[in-house]
Formats: sequence, C-alpha cells, structure tokens
Amino acid sequence: MTLGAVSLRTRLLVLILVPLIAISVIAGMWRFQSAKATAKEIFDGNLLAITLAVSRDITVSGGDALSPLTRDLLKTASGGPVFYHVNGPDGSFISGYAYPPRVPATEAAATAAPMLFDATHQGERIRASRLTEFVTIEGISGNSTVVVWQPVNAREAFANRIASQAIGIMGVLIATVFLVVWFGVRVGLRPLDDLQNAIALRHSEELRPIKRPVPQEVRQIVRTLNAVFEQVRESIASRDRFISDAAHQLRNPIAGIRALAESVRSARSGDEAKRRAQRVAEAAGHVSRLSEQLLALERLRSQTDKSGFKPTDINKVVEQSGARNASKVMDNGLNFVFEKSPAPLIVNCEPIMLGEAIENLVDNALVHGGERMTKIQLSVARANGSSILSVEDDGKGITQSDREIVFERFAQSEPGDGSGLGLAIVQEIVKQHEGRIRVLDGSLGSGARFEMALPLAPESSDA
Repeated sequence: MTLGAVSLRTRLLVLILVPLIAISVIAGMWRFQSAKATAKEIFDGNLLAITLAVSRDITVSGGDALSPLTRDLLKTASGGPVFYHVNGPDGSFISGYAYPPRVPATEAAATAAPMLFDATHQGERIRASRLTEFVTIEGISGNSTVVVWQPVNAREAFANRIASQAIGIMGVLIATVFLVVWFGVRVGLRPLDDLQNAIALRHSEELRPIKRPVPQEVRQIVRTLNAVFEQVRESIASRDRFISDAAHQLRNPIAGIRALAESVRSARSGDEAKRRAQRVAEAAGHVSRLSEQLLALERLRSQTDKSGFKPTDINKVVEQSGARNASKVMDNGLNFVFEKSPAPLIVNCEPIMLGEAIENLVDNALVHGGERMTKIQLSVARANGSSILSVEDDGKGITQSDREIVFERFAQSEPGDGSGLGLAIVQEIVKQHEGRIRVLDGSLGSGARFEMALPLAPESSDA
C-alpha cells in the first residue's frame, strides 16, 4: 500500500514521526559514542592521577609503602578497583601486584610522560597507565616503572548508563510527541469529518454549493467540489430542457402523422390514398430530421472527446462541403459561389462535423433567404490570426433584434419549414472548435452573412 492510499491521519503521523524517530536514532547513537568518550576521559584521568600518586609515594618512601591517601584513592577510584605494580631502578619488584599487564608491542614505551594502553590481563580486558621515571632508591639510581590498571567493565557500564538515560528521555519525548500529534491531527481534521458528514447527509439531487466554514487548506477543494456541483446541475438542467423540448417539439408532429395515417384508411380512392400516404411520408421525414437534429445537438453539447480532430486545410473542407450542397442550391435556381483563400489555412478540426455546420448554414439560407434571393456564397479568408469561414446570401437578411436569438434552440426569426435547431447545432460545433460565430450584414448588397472564426493551427499561424 502506498502512502497516498492510507488515511490522512496516518499519512500525517508517518510524515511527522518517521523523521523524528530517525533523528532520535542518530542522536542516540551519537550520545552513546559521546558517553563512551566521556567515560574514557574521566577514567583515564583517574588512572593518570593514581599513576602519578603511586610514583610519588614510592620515590618519597624509598619504595617502602604508599601513603594512606593514595591507598584510599586506589580503593575509591571511579570505575571499580585499581591495581598497580612497581619495579625499582634495578628492575626488581618493589610493590603492588606481582604480575602486571604486558604492554602491547604496538605501543611505544614513553619515558617523559605516562602512557595509556588497552590490554588483556588474566583473561580480562583492562585499561592501563604506565610511567617510567629516573629515580634513586636506597642509593641505587635508574629507571623505575609504575603500571596502574583497571578493568574496563565499569567504564562501559557507565557509558551505557548515560546513553540509556538519554535514549529513555528521547523515547518519552517521542511518545509524548506521538500523543500530541495524534491528538492535534484528530482535532485539526475534525472540520473535514464534519464536512464529510454534511455531504453524506445530502440526497442524490441536492447540488447546492457547500457553504460550511472549512480550514483554509481545504477551501480550494470545496471550491472545486462546488464547481463540479454547478457543472452537474447545469448538465441535469440541460438534460431536462432537452427532454422537455423534445417532448414538446415531437408531440404535435407525431400526432399529425397518426392523424394522417388514419386518414389513409378512410380515403375514397386509390389516388387519394396515395396522396395522403405521401403526406404521411413527408411528415415522417420531418419528424425524423427533427429527431436527428435534437440528438445531434445534445451529443455535441456533451461531447468532450477530440480524438477525431486533426490539422486540416479549411479550404478543402469548405470545397468538399460545397460540392455536396451545390446541386441542392442550384436546383432552387440560385447561383452557388466558393471563394477560397489563396494560401492554405490549417485548423485543428473534425472535417465531418465542420462540414455539417456549413450544410446547416446553407440550409438555413435556403429556408429563410426569401423569394428574392439569387445567390449563396461560401468564402474562406484569414484575419487577425484566425481563419474566417463565411456563408452569406443576398436574400432578405436578419434584423438586428433577431440576430440575438437565432442561435437558440427552436428559435426562428419567422415561421418556416425549418426545425429551429440548425443554427444551434452550428453554434455548438463552433464551440467544439474553440471558435466563435456571429451574424453580420451581407456584403452582396443585401441578405445575411454568417461568419465563423476558427483558430489557426500553430504551424499555420506562424506562417
């Protein structure tokens, strides 16, 4: 399990306590080494002091005995009992214990100062001090050697005791920090628990914004959640509008088809039945077109996948769409003109979708252009870093007030044979291409001009 998959409380505790424990372990190791060094310094100082005291007493007493103070020092020295051995100037044993520890071969003999060394004596590890001085005892002059030693168990126990105390204190501190952090995290995250409970109490259709006070660190999360609620609310509202519009727009045509179908059965002759059947077929075609446009519009509004978008020369898209619609325009006795851009204009588009937008604009001109319309023109140009695709006619045009509503669903500037969805579909397609569309006065002397501005692809905009 990764750290991101665990609870926030556990995550905070781990992130806080793991570094603290790691630092404590390092500090404990350092404290142990420091305690060992401190113990060594203390006990080595004692050994040196005792060595000098024994050497002084032997010199003063002529090798006879140690002073009471020195004997007390040997008994009460820190770290346990201390042993000593003294050789006279002639190398003979003078005082102390008969068998001193042997100096390791790696240690050089010192004559001017005491020498400290580690050794093993009678199976026990010891720390020893050795001092060699030139003395005169009972008329004999020469080097006298004093060796003082002490087992190292006591100093190691001393170091361990100091380190254990430090580690115990750090353990108590870590436990205290753990409890404080756990309690603090629990209290600090309580507003999140309240927020969670408040959200859990909501029913599935309650999408009002969350207005509960929350800590600053989670305000952005709440803002994002409110934004998601708003998007879901808009999506549901759009779905409801679609269902309502579809029901309203299809109710009458379907009822009309049913009535026409009933009239076919009551026709008095075969020719009359054929005429009525033809009217049924025309009405069914209208309903089919209306249904297709309703579904197309709703699909466009909810579409987020742009995998079919690719860099395309918009001249080719308009030329192909014009070729598909040319016969329909000319069958109505109109001129059909296409003016392409002199240079390729590359846009990131879905050609079929963009072609449908052009076809809807052409159909809109055919339905609403009026009887005096003689021409429909498609043109492509470049302006202000965008490709401008225009569909215009020389018909009766669109008033300024109607231009604000023509892109709404089922909106028509005047009653006609259209469904009122074509321009709404065009607007959604333009939005999908991150462009904009507007209605202008026609440049052909009259009529209306629908102008789509689509952003150029980078390689085209830099040209």
